[in-house]
Amino acid sequence: MLTRILNRRPARASRMSRVQRGFTLLELLVVLAILGVLGALVGPAVMEQLSGSKVKATNVQIKDIERALDMYKLGVGRYPTTAEGIQSLVTKPGNAVGWTGPYMRELPKDGWGNNFSYTFPAANGSYEVKSLGADNAPGGDGENADLSSIKG
Repeated sequence: MLTRILNRRPARASRMSRVQRGFTLLELLVVLAILGVLGALVGPAVMEQLSGSKVKATNVQIKDIERALDMYKLGVGRYPTTAEGIQSLVTKPGNAVGWTGPYMRELPKDGWGNNFSYTFPAANGSYEVKSLGADNAPGGDGENADLSSIKG
């Protein structure tokens, strides 16, 4: 009986020491390597989604401005001139008879925090609402490409 008691104590002590000893350096390095590989694989896809969402948000804002411009035309009978700009959707221009706005609470910024440009008449004979993209400069590719209400 005494032998059984003595044999149990070391087993319990070794169990306690296994629980208390923690992780080895090798185990920690393996976990860090796995996390690094996952980050390298997932990171670019996440960043691509974020940049794509700014383009989508800017296109939605262009559509919102187009709707407000159509409401302006219904009230005033014409689109704002380039000189009046899209600011006339928020504040009444001096010579706009029939203005019943504001047609927007405030003018939105594009997905990168830049102002939209507005031209009337544009090359298509109507108006153009335009964002210069992430670089805020004419032209560009990808996220830096210009986004316009004129398709084509």
